[in-house]
Amino acid sequence: MNELNQIDLRSLVAGHKRAWDAFVQAASPLIHAVVRRSLGAYRLGDDDVLDATQDVFVRLCANDFRLLKTYDPARAGLSTWLAVVARSAAIDFARRRRQPTAPIDDVPEAALAIEDRHVEKLKIPEGLLTERQTLILRCLYEEERDVAEVAQLLKVDAQTIRSTHHKALLRLREHFRERTP
Repeated sequence: MNELNQIDLRSLVAGHKRAWDAFVQAASPLIHAVVRRSLGAYRLGDDDVLDATQDVFVRLCANDFRLLKTYDPARAGLSTWLAVVARSAAIDFARRRRQPTAPIDDVPEAALAIEDRHVEKLKIPEGLLTERQTLILRCLYEEERDVAEVAQLLKVDAQTIRSTHHKALLRLREHFRERTP
């Protein structure tokens, strides 16, 4: 990063080739590392990381260095500012690379690769859960209601639903943990 602090920004934004070459050499390790880290969650390959890194430099010099001219040393160090720009550019790059998606209702069932569409319901022993716990689990899982809907239906606070749900799951886990060898 020390080399980065030695860059003459005035020469750089004036378009001097030597200043640009020195800047690229000094900033490349930082920008490449930030891009690689930012794209990690998107599972893009090494070529994509290199392309996204190149995209950062293109952004910095585009339109007569317009973005680079916005750098304000009073607000952040150059390396910090470049890291923010690199992360933003990498995320934009990944979003452009995303595969097109289709609503799940438009996808044929055969393409979903679901093995068994008739999953057997879990048999909960009588008396293991309270009536309220059973009702809340039924509302949340069988009727696919959200916590707020169940709370409104039962005229209780949403936190009560969450707490009862949690206690029911704890009982179920404990019961089935004891039964499995």
